[in-house]
Parts: sequence; structure tokens; C-alpha cells
Amino acid sequence: MKIRGAATLFSLMAAIVLFAGQAMAEPITIEWWHAMRGARGETLDKMVKAFNDSQQQYKVVAVNKGDYGEVVNAGVAAYRAKKHPHILQAFEVGTMTMMRSGAIYPVYKLMADEGYKIDWSGYLQAVLSYYVDEKDNLLSMPFNSSTAVMYYNVDLFKKAGLEMPSKTTPLTWDQMDEITKKLVAAGAKKGMVTTWQSWIQVENYSAIHDIPFATKANGYEGLDTEMAINNPKVIKHLERLKSWMADNRFSYEGREYQGANSTFVAGDAAILMESVSGIGNVQKNAKFAWDIAPLPVEADMKQPQNSIIGGASLWVMQGHAKEEYKGVAAFLNFLAQPDMQKLWHKETGYFPITLKAYEELKQEGFFDKIPYQEVGIKQLNRTKPTKNSRGIRLGYFVQIRNILDEEMELIWNGKKTPAQAIADATARSNEKLREFEKTNK
Repeated sequence: MKIRGAATLFSLMAAIVLFAGQAMAEPITIEWWHAMRGARGETLDKMVKAFNDSQQQYKVVAVNKGDYGEVVNAGVAAYRAKKHPHILQAFEVGTMTMMRSGAIYPVYKLMADEGYKIDWSGYLQAVLSYYVDEKDNLLSMPFNSSTAVMYYNVDLFKKAGLEMPSKTTPLTWDQMDEITKKLVAAGAKKGMVTTWQSWIQVENYSAIHDIPFATKANGYEGLDTEMAINNPKVIKHLERLKSWMADNRFSYEGREYQGANSTFVAGDAAILMESVSGIGNVQKNAKFAWDIAPLPVEADMKQPQNSIIGGASLWVMQGHAKEEYKGVAAFLNFLAQPDMQKLWHKETGYFPITLKAYEELKQEGFFDKIPYQEVGIKQLNRTKPTKNSRGIRLGYFVQIRNILDEEMELIWNGKKTPAQAIADATARSNEKLREFEKTNK
């Protein structure tokens, strides 16, 4: 009996050791679907590896699912099939859709449920405010947050005899009128190009000038919102850009970022309006001296408002096991640590989302060495946000931005006047807003 008992005990111990070994060899997998490519994707992979190397209990697997729209569409389809990831990166225009999807595990609740006591006041509030509910509870974790700035070719500015723009005081659009004339006269093929035309030339233009993009505080205060872009300032701004096309002071290079960015880094355009997240690409590919300044403002705007963010946040999806959510919370907490945020900012230009990371960068002298990387942060934080500059939260915002792009393209090719295009964009977008309101009451 003793021998049999000893054998049984030995077998039990062996089974325990085997089970423990298997547990150590097979960490819990956390799947993250994202849209980061190129240099940004490489930095993201570094952050994932750092987390995986820091512990053995969880393994994050990051999967690129295409561009922003493709990632969200893939996530929606996967959720319906119950094959969805734990974490889904969704761009800022999809915020309202994600909020009302019924598929999310709010970040503030996840972190509290898993025992993380986070002081949310230690985050950049201009970023955080985009992703909170009506009670200021954080619904998704900010990840790649950016704003638009003005890149310029220093060599072409010098050739035209122009002073370099300030990194804090924005140029006026009246000054831009003269500057682009001189640049083209001095040999620049194109004066100015812009990426993401709706985001920069309408959405950010409106925020900086403290005029509404939509009613109801840009949609934050109710689904019964309507578009407010059909106003004299926006129309006049687009009329100006259209007039500049006659002598190549403005050139339209496509809806997103590829065309305008390529034109700038090739040295063909003197000015590029682009996200701060384009810094890595310009650093890598531009063969000339360049720098960054704030976005221009109208001369009558003595105290410009803050610009608004672009980029995306990380949404945690429902339907996974409790022990897996422990890993999700640990990973999100890891990403927010100063070392990770500093790496993210240095290598991509995206904002560090915590004040601690920002302060450490300043203390280390990073912005003294590379001052252009602070231009966007200062522009974003230069004033307290108003209801017009807090952000934009509209249903079917992806479709609305597509409508704006379509109508603006009709301006650039001469088929519509700015006034007609904006009136039509307003009417078409309001139809989408009513559809969303009807289906989400």
C-alpha cells in the first residue's frame, strides 16, 4: 500500500509539474488588430515585444488589418461571427459608432475591474476628451493621437528670401497669400499641398477659429445635431484655396496623405499641411532642410483656439474570458508608461498621452534638440477647448467625411462653386445624421 501510495503521489506531482510547465510555455494570447504600417508599425511591434518580454503570463499578438476603415470593418464582421480580437484600433471618426455598438468593454470600467487606480487627470485632456462619455468616463484608450501642423521646405523659403515661420505664433492666411506667391515666383513647382483635406481645411479650420462644425457642441450634446459648415468663413477659405490653384499656389494631391506627402518630400511643394504623425516619413525621405510651424489663422483671430486631434484609440471588445481581460488591462497600462510613450513620440511624432511622459521629455531636453516635435503639442494645448474645439462626435462620420471629400473635389475641378459644394455637402450630411439618429434612438 505504501508503494502504491508513493507511486500515486509521484504521478500526481509529475502531473502538476507537467501542467505548470505547459502553463508557462503557453501564455494567454491577447489579440490586437491595428492599422499601423511602415515606420509606425515597426515602433508598434517594438512596444508589443517589450510587453511580451516583460512577463510570461500573456502574449500580445498584433495583426495589421489594413487601413483604418478596413480595421473597423474587419472588427465588426469578426464580432458578429464571435471571432473578434480583444483590442481593436478605431480611428477618431468612428468614435460614435463604437460607442453605440454594444460591443465594447469601456476602458475606465476594465481598468477599475482589474484593480488599476489611474489618475486620468494625468493624461493630455485635449486627447482624453475625445473619447469620454457624457459623464467624462473614458471609453477607449488613446493610442496614436495627432493634430495637423504646417511643414515647410527651409531651402525653398530661403531661395524666395522669406523669413522662417515662428514655432508658436501662427502665420495669417493673408501672409500665406503673399508667401505662396513668392515661393512660386522663386521656382517652387507648387506653393502648398494638404493631406486629409476635410480634417485639416474644414474640421481643424473651424475648431481653430471657434466656429461650429456641427450643432449640439459638434454632436457631443445630442444625436439631433446638424451640420454647421455652411458659413461665410469656411466658404471664403475654400474660395481662397480654389483661387490659388490658378497659379499653382495650391495643388490638390488626393484625399488622404500619400499624394501630398510624396509631393512635399520630393521637393515639389514648399508647404505641406499634414499630421504630426508624418514626421517620421519626412525625416526619412526628405533630402532638404525642413521645419514645422502651427497651422495658419485668419488675421482677425487674435487668440486662436486649440486644434483638434486625429488618429485612433484602442477599444476593448466584449465576449472574452475574465483571465484574458487581466492581460488586456496589463497591456494597456504598459503602453501608457512613460518609457513607452516617449518611444512612441520620438519615433512617430504621435503625442505622448500622459503629462508625465511629456514632462520627462522636456526635462531630458528632447524638445530643445528637436523643437519641431513640440509644435503640435503646444498648438493642441494653447487654450482651453470650447464646445467648438473640443472635438467632433457625429454618427456616420466616416460617410460624412467622404461626402465632404467628394464635394471639395468638385470645387477643385471647377464643377461647383465653394458655396454650392458646401451647401450640398451640408444637405447630404444632414441626411446621414438623421439616418443615424433614427437607428440609434
